[in-house]
Amino acid sequence: MLPSSSVAGPRGTLVMLGGGDDDPMLAMLAGLIPGQSAIIEVLTTATRRQPARTAAAYAHAWHQLDCPHVRHLRVDELHPADDPATLARLRKATLIFMSGGDQERLTDFLLGTEFLAILKDKYQNETGFVLAGTSAGASAMAEFMLVYGHGWRSLKRGNIDVKPGLGLLPGVVLDQHFAERGRYPRLMHAVLTQPDLLGVGLSEETGIIISPDRLAQVFGDEVVVVVDATQVTHSNLTDLPDGQMISGHGLCLHLLVAGQQLNLASREVIK
Repeated sequence: MLPSSSVAGPRGTLVMLGGGDDDPMLAMLAGLIPGQSAIIEVLTTATRRQPARTAAAYAHAWHQLDCPHVRHLRVDELHPADDPATLARLRKATLIFMSGGDQERLTDFLLGTEFLAILKDKYQNETGFVLAGTSAGASAMAEFMLVYGHGWRSLKRGNIDVKPGLGLLPGVVLDQHFAERGRYPRLMHAVLTQPDLLGVGLSEETGIIISPDRLAQVFGDEVVVVVDATQVTHSNLTDLPDGQMISGHGLCLHLLVAGQQLNLASREVIK
C-alpha cells in the first residue's frame, strides 16, 4: 500500500527536453542532484533498438559529470515493469532518466503497473527526486501525448491521434521536436478538441523544468510553444466530418524562451 500524499503539490522535479543534443540538459541535471551519492537509473523503454548502447552512452556522459552511480533500468518485452528487483531499484533512485524513441512503448509497458504507482509516489512525496526525459521520454510524462499528425494535414478533422500519457503532468498535452518537425498544426488541433488541456510544444535542445511550486521554467536555445484554447470563441469541430479543415477563433499562443516561466495552474506567463 503506497502512502497517500501529505502535501498540496509534488515535492519532486520534472525536467523535459524536446529532443536533439541533450548534453547541456545532462549537465543541468547533474547540478540538481548530489552527484557523488546520487543513484541514476536510465530507463530505455522507449528505445526499441540497441537500448543497452543508449544506456551506456548516457552512463559515460554522467561519469564525465562526476556522477558515478548510473545503471540501466530495463522495462520492455523481456523485462516486466513489476519485477521485484526492478521495483527495488526504482525505490532507491535519485534520478530516473527516460530516453527517446517511441513514447507509446512507455505507456504500453508502464500504464497500470506498480512501477508507475511508485514513480508517481516518489515524484509526489520525495524531496529531491528528479524525473527527466528527452523526446519521447518527455512527451510521455504529460496527461496526454500526441502520437500522430503530419504538417498541414493535421488541420483536417481526424488527422491527429492523442493518447493518454503517464499522467505526471495533469492537464497538459505535450509534443516534442516541435518547431523542427512542423508540429504547430497538430497541437492546435489537439487543444481545440480538448480545450481543458494546455498544449505545450518543446523544440529541440529546449525544454522545461517544473519545480515543486508548479512553475515551468524554460531552458535551452530555442522556443517552447504554449497553446491555450480556454478562451476560444468559435470552433467548427462539433459534427465536422473527418477530412474537413478545422476552424477555431481566439486561440492564445505564447512563445517562451530560456528563463521565462509558465504557471501551469493559472496558465499565466511570467516574463
